Amino acid sequence: MILGLDISTSIIGYTILDEANTIIECDCIRLEKFKDFFIKAKNTKNKLNNLAGKYDITAVYIEESLQAFKPGFSSAGTIQALSKFNGVVSWMCHEIFDLTPEYISAATARKFCGIKVPKGEKAKPFVFNFVVDTVPEFKVEFTAKGNPIPGSFDKADSYVIARAGNVLCQMNKK
Repeated sequence: MILGLDISTSIIGYTILDEANTIIECDCIRLEKFKDFFIKAKNTKNKLNNLAGKYDITAVYIEESLQAFKPGFSSAGTIQALSKFNGVVSWMCHEIFDLTPEYISAATARKFCGIKVPKGEKAKPFVFNFVVDTVPEFKVEFTAKGNPIPGSFDKADSYVIARAGNVLCQMNKK
């Protein structure tokens, strides 16, 4: 089984897929209420241990963290915090699953899944809508106002990472 992760310091989306790309579990780890880095890490570790106890994970794929500034989105501090947390979660995956995580850029993962974000459109909502429209077993909840609940975009991103990881696994078997 493939574990795909979309890591941020506030919400981690995760998806477990079997070889046929069937969703075994797709959810998120909500960390936004925790301010302390180590409490966020401890909660993440607990969830990863839980997943390891339930499933035979054979590969872990993680979305590469932001590598450069995006106007209006990132600062040096944000990139540093995200990279630090990504490294800690990567190490946890290595220890818990006894696997070396592989990293996939969001653009490469989308390409492997046949997702083409039109120029000028925001990628996260576009990917979310693509997954909702094309993956019947992808479950999403909405707020009373009709918006996806927090974590929904992260779940969709983790699905795309896991699906791309599955493509890479199949390519490596040939």
